[in-house]
Amino acid sequence: MTRGRAVMVLGTTSGAGKSWLATALCRWYARQGLRVAPFKAQNMSNNARVVPGLPGPSLRRPGAVPRGDAAGLGSGPAPGHGHMGEIGSAQYFQALAARRVPEVRMNPVLLKPEADTHSQVVVLGEVDAALSRLPWRERSARLWPRAEAALRGLMAENDLVVIEGAGSPAEINLAACDYVNLGTARASGAACLLVTDIDRGGAFAHLYGTHQLMPADVRAQLRGFVLNRFRGDAALLSPGPEQLQALTGVPTVATLPMWRGHGLPEEDGVFDDAPTGSGQGLHIAVVAYPRLSNLDEFQPLRQLPGVRLSWARAPRDLQGADWVVLPGSKSTVADLAWLRAQKLDLAINAHPGRVLGICGGLQMLGEALIDTQGVDGNAPGLGLLPLVTAFERDKLLSTAALRFGAIDGAWASLAGVQADGYEIRHGRTQPHPGLPAPRVALRNAAGEAIGWQAGRDGRVLGVYAHGLFEQPAVLHALFGQRIRPLDEVFDGLADFIDRHFQPGTLASLMA
Repeated sequence: MTRGRAVMVLGTTSGAGKSWLATALCRWYARQGLRVAPFKAQNMSNNARVVPGLPGPSLRRPGAVPRGDAAGLGSGPAPGHGHMGEIGSAQYFQALAARRVPEVRMNPVLLKPEADTHSQVVVLGEVDAALSRLPWRERSARLWPRAEAALRGLMAENDLVVIEGAGSPAEINLAACDYVNLGTARASGAACLLVTDIDRGGAFAHLYGTHQLMPADVRAQLRGFVLNRFRGDAALLSPGPEQLQALTGVPTVATLPMWRGHGLPEEDGVFDDAPTGSGQGLHIAVVAYPRLSNLDEFQPLRQLPGVRLSWARAPRDLQGADWVVLPGSKSTVADLAWLRAQKLDLAINAHPGRVLGICGGLQMLGEALIDTQGVDGNAPGLGLLPLVTAFERDKLLSTAALRFGAIDGAWASLAGVQADGYEIRHGRTQPHPGLPAPRVALRNAAGEAIGWQAGRDGRVLGVYAHGLFEQPAVLHALFGQRIRPLDEVFDGLADFIDRHFQPGTLASLMA
């Protein structure tokens, strides 16, 4: 590694704040005039984004190619040629914060949970079915060389790589095959920060215990502890940080106040949060089935004044909602079965307001799901849209410029709106041949129908496009409002850590 350095954010637990801190660091260092790239060797999340893949032929079929040049949120340039891949949403946002085009090397391994004991393995943007079937330890030995090559390439091309760890670096039962934390730290020689969520309690014990259980060589790379989500007077922490430094030799370099409104989605999803917004105004209920995916795309709705966003797991949760949203799903048929077991199918069919299905949610709203390839399973749909979905073995990944058609009724404000979006799906959906055809509501840049409208007053809308709520034109058409541009969000994160890290700490990590 002849050029770049690395700064790595480790955590005492999942959810400690690694993702947003790494995003803030990407923007802070980019504002110093450095060429910065994010990296996470392996992410486990069903929140994914479509990005340019590696040069060369794709393993996917010819039809699974990009149909435009949009980059998900429409922020920053993206190549409009070559095949596409997918990475975790956190690294997508980190790349934008670093003012870089997101690409598959930034998250070379993505695990997308399909059940409690099984995940789909995505390597450098593409699904690897053989690796998906291997046991975890055996799989790790094969994945690390691919991840390490991506890391070395990014370090050779950049002044700094900001690395995000996963979970905890002190899982002693997994230490021998932990390439995400330990292997990456060793290979990069990164200056490491260890962040903990003090709001959970036990922060000093978490930091000390993690420090003690880490291998000695990686422990020596720790440059500072970070207390995240602190509420109260920071002076009351003393003498805790001083005693911890006496025990470990590692200083506490930042105490970050609780900040709920920073503007980034949570890495592991937000559906366990309390409802956002007040009891007044528009109430949007998102159905939170077990394998919901791409939940981060609803983050803009959490920021809109006059909009209350809640998560529905039972029929009572839909009462009083103006909209019901069926989001994406990593296991559409299994989530549809769960939805029926909760009696939510009856509540959705009887709901008097607007119903929106996105990707897997669109598939659920149709008449039937047909699987001859062993991808997801067969099931009757909810029957709210006269559509039939056939699952295909190959996954379609696409970013595209989209245009809404002549929509009427409940969704009429979207008529003619142009926006960017992205698709991640196995299904191909067509109108049911024996039923009246639905209105085509949305087309991609190639003119293919990827959205349909039906129902009384056109209240039911299904679209394959993710990311529409991140588009200013869509938000303005639906709500008459705008949200902070992403660049302002990233600058706000950088300003925040600049205020709360000890002076000189961030610059010293590059030394």
